[in-house]
Amino acid sequence: MLPQEKVQNLIDRHRKLESDLSSGEIDKKNYAEISKEYSDLNDIVKQAKEYLSYKKDTEDLNNIINDKNSDSEMKEFASIELEKLKNNYQINEKKIKLFLLPKDLADSKNAIIEIRAGTGGLEASLFASDLYKMYEKVSQKKKWTIEVISISKSDAGGLKEIIALIKGKNIYSSLKYESGVHRVQRVPDTETQGRVHTSAATVAVLPEAEDLDIKLDEKDLRIDVFRSSGPGGQSVNTTDSAVRITHIPTGIVVSQQDEKSQIRNKEKGLKILRSRIYDYERQKIDLERSKDRKNKIGSGDRSERIRTYNFPQGRVTDHRINLTLHKLEEFMEGEIFDEMVENLSLKAQMEELEKIKS
Repeated sequence: MLPQEKVQNLIDRHRKLESDLSSGEIDKKNYAEISKEYSDLNDIVKQAKEYLSYKKDTEDLNNIINDKNSDSEMKEFASIELEKLKNNYQINEKKIKLFLLPKDLADSKNAIIEIRAGTGGLEASLFASDLYKMYEKVSQKKKWTIEVISISKSDAGGLKEIIALIKGKNIYSSLKYESGVHRVQRVPDTETQGRVHTSAATVAVLPEAEDLDIKLDEKDLRIDVFRSSGPGGQSVNTTDSAVRITHIPTGIVVSQQDEKSQIRNKEKGLKILRSRIYDYERQKIDLERSKDRKNKIGSGDRSERIRTYNFPQGRVTDHRINLTLHKLEEFMEGEIFDEMVENLSLKAQMEELEKIKS
């Protein structure tokens, strides 16, 4: 059962917002926010009232059923209504619980995705490239736009690291469960004896932070400029166009050298830095809310192995929800990505529902 006071608070809040909106005394700055909250509560207040009146309504119907003076037609009607009431009670309880779940304000944001080759040498860099191509295909199917911010290639066409901005509707809510270590098991092209090798790549998904989310103070930044370097460390231009930005309070460092212009490198670097700080602050809050982060879906723990891609057996397994899909080829083509996301979202939702106890 849900705590009665939590449900009553929804009704009381709805009534107060209704009064505030009808008074005409709300300033323009807060009007949109209050209207949005009122609209959201409108969708649940009916269920909240029914939920609170359930006990009394049940007693009234039972009184009719047990009353010797009630005629059979009235008793039959009361029995049908009582069954409806019980069904609605369970439905209403679930709806209210879902409504009471903490909202992730970042869900509607664009996302910055960072993919880095991990253990496994050249094969790891090839896998990092394959992962990026998979996210590209998912983006194409969903009509998202993807913009490379920074890229570092390895030999044989792999990727040491790539950072990209993905734009569209509710991007972060779709991609946030991708953060962690992705492991691949397959036979590399260079393997002559057909042995399966294991390598890994790390994915970090950050909500794109805007100026309103994170205010960067110049005094908190140390900006160093240097010459861009190519493979082997040789200088690729004669001007100090590369930029390294250090956020002194958190110690977060971002280097950017893809552009020939120092100004453009600084702009891109600040975009990445802002999102990393935003993610850092969010993780601090998550840690305070729950010490047991390993059990939390979408915790963003980059050290945790979250998924294995087994090519010889044609399967992809997500270890957080013990889900195995024997459709690896389709998954890498972005065909069944939603199936994985829906299962991860459902598990996260169920875990949060368990926390709402009476």
